[in-house]
Amino acid sequence: MNETFAGKTLIGLTGNIAVGKSLVLAELAALGAAAIDADAVAHAVMRAGGPAYAPVLAAFGDGVLGADGEIDRAALGAIVFADEAALRRLEAISHPAIRREIARLVREADADVVAIEAIKLLEGELKDLVDAVWVVNAGEARQLRRLMDRRGLTLAEAQKRIALQNSQAEKLRQADVVIENEDDIESTRAQVTRAWQKLTAEKNV
Repeated sequence: MNETFAGKTLIGLTGNIAVGKSLVLAELAALGAAAIDADAVAHAVMRAGGPAYAPVLAAFGDGVLGADGEIDRAALGAIVFADEAALRRLEAISHPAIRREIARLVREADADVVAIEAIKLLEGELKDLVDAVWVVNAGEARQLRRLMDRRGLTLAEAQKRIALQNSQAEKLRQADVVIENEDDIESTRAQVTRAWQKLTAEKNV
């Protein structure tokens, strides 16, 4: 049980790009967890009026603005995924605001189990808040196909995105639970259900 968020058990859900974290988060929500998507939170803090909006514009310029006055995520992504230093700069701006918003959402969650999906969970302060680390895993061939099919990336672009990720092997090393997510959704769901049942049984001991 988490001491920072009294009465709440926090699952930290992570894994590299295109391994299927969103599917696992949706399954956890269906089982009764409150679901927090750190990427959705990142979108929110960078919207006009959000705490990261002005700092991102100051760092990357008006060229990342869309016609609607909002930050164009595709334009920003094209910059930061082509330049590791730019990616680190964006993270230094956005991560503190994201952490504060996630903490608020956890405190306000009705469920006593909260699942937080965050690709950089283990590289930041969030890892110290969660009670269990769940890592979603998939082979690189599956990641490439998903990036190309679902995001419209070329093979070279997809390979670049994967190359910029931190080590999946290191994530797996730190995992309390590993969910293997290849092409069989029912198998993935069964793994999530088993892990959920084990976690809730231990929580209620």
